[in-house]
Amino acid sequence: MPHITLPDEFPGIRSLFMYSPATSEPMNQLANVLLYDPEYSTLTPGERELIATYVSTLNECKYCATTHGSIARFQLGDEPELVRQVQQDPEHAPISDKLKALLKIAAKVRQDGKKVSSADIDFAKEKGASEKEIHDTVLIAAAFSMFNRYVDGLATIAPEDPWLYEKIGRQRASEGYLTPPVPLDEESATH
Repeated sequence: MPHITLPDEFPGIRSLFMYSPATSEPMNQLANVLLYDPEYSTLTPGERELIATYVSTLNECKYCATTHGSIARFQLGDEPELVRQVQQDPEHAPISDKLKALLKIAAKVRQDGKKVSSADIDFAKEKGASEKEIHDTVLIAAAFSMFNRYVDGLATIAPEDPWLYEKIGRQRASEGYLTPPVPLDEESATH
């Protein structure tokens, strides 16, 4: 049960956005630029979603890990197994060495930014990461640590139904983060 009164028809961060529209807008704009905008980064939207998913998984934020995992799935061409592999063991997942190096940086950022070393940066560059991609990885990891703590710090609802996350994933993968969230309704609960 959430720690504050939130709208029942919206799970996770969506309920917090409905509760506080003034903070919702800049947070959605940040998420849209970091994760969706194809002009922002040379990392694909799917790769950026994988970084958000991995950080959320490490932070044990069920709502964010499942939601962004679903978005990554659809950004990557409906690849749920790839997402699961990255969440469980990115070192052995079928992703580029560059993305593996960036995920190592993201994992350190989510613990403490000071844990990222020059050796981590040099390794990522050796694997083909640009300085901009390193920057974007650090910013995504930092932002998602904040989003995860926001969601879990207020005990928002993380539904069990995988279909709901699939619905959110499809919406965000195709529309980005600037369109209003679709509320849960009777049809959603029963598909």
